[in-house]
Amino acid sequence: MTEKQKMLAGQLYFSEEDELLKERQEAKQLCFELNNLPPKETKAKEEILKKLLKHKGQGVTVELPFRCDYGYNISIGDHTFINYNCTVLDCCEVTIGKNVLIGPNCGIYAATHPTDKKLRLDKQEFAKPVTICDNVWIGGSVVILAGVTIGQNSVIGAGSVVTKYIPPDSIAVGNPCKVIKKA
Repeated sequence: MTEKQKMLAGQLYFSEEDELLKERQEAKQLCFELNNLPPKETKAKEEILKKLLKHKGQGVTVELPFRCDYGYNISIGDHTFINYNCTVLDCCEVTIGKNVLIGPNCGIYAATHPTDKKLRLDKQEFAKPVTICDNVWIGGSVVILAGVTIGQNSVIGAGSVVTKYIPPDSIAVGNPCKVIKKA
């Protein structure tokens, strides 16, 4: 099994492997080109996003700057809005549903690291998928960690750190993020 296959399967993998380094460099180049476009260059922006992302639905807005590790693991549903300064560490699948609103300065982190320091020092890491279901609103400066699913129609309050599953139709806030009421 290659390091990339291990990464995509959620197993420990060596993050400094040549193929993965090359693919991250390609994504960095596309993000650089994207983030340095003049605002009126909407066609060029769409073309770069098509190259970068696994799937981008209709009517999707991605405000710049935007950064990601690979891009090919990110799927974005129709009519989703991603505000300024979003970072997606997509070492595993990151699925963003339809009609999702993501506030500024948000981080979606499928990547994570072992707690064993020897494994970390050996550049071993792993990833878990992140899913944001349809009609979710993510407030500004929210961090969503590896393995999290946010159920449809939920609202995540600004500044929250989402460490575990949020059920559908919930309003959740805090660090760690907790459901405070049904939406």
